[in-house]
Amino acid sequence: MELLNSKVNHKDYMCDRTSWGAGLCEMVGSEKFKLLYDIYHMQIMEGDVIATIKKYHQYISHYHTGGVPGRHEIDETQELYYPAIMKTIVDTGYKGFVGQEFIPSRKDDIASLKQAIGICDIA
Repeated sequence: MELLNSKVNHKDYMCDRTSWGAGLCEMVGSEKFKLLYDIYHMQIMEGDVIATIKKYHQYISHYHTGGVPGRHEIDETQELYYPAIMKTIVDTGYKGFVGQEFIPSRKDDIASLKQAIGICDIA
């Protein structure tokens, strides 16, 4: 289940808070039902992304990136510091992929993607 914001992009969307999604995971009661934590959306809805990931990581099976504001590149022009977020994700024991789900604002989309991969590669 993807966590999305209901403030800007998805009015009336129910799964717009990490705690609500975690509660849903508990009610479903299956290891096969987890959350897709979209960092862009949850920054808009909740902020405090690092503390939230630490608290609820056991319910999360995938992550998406996106710069805030604007859902553009995840570089120094955005309010989130992705190296710290990625370190937190790795520190939870997460071994999966992180999807780069931003809208490039530059002419060279591939350069934007390469930059994002470099920012997220903390190994």
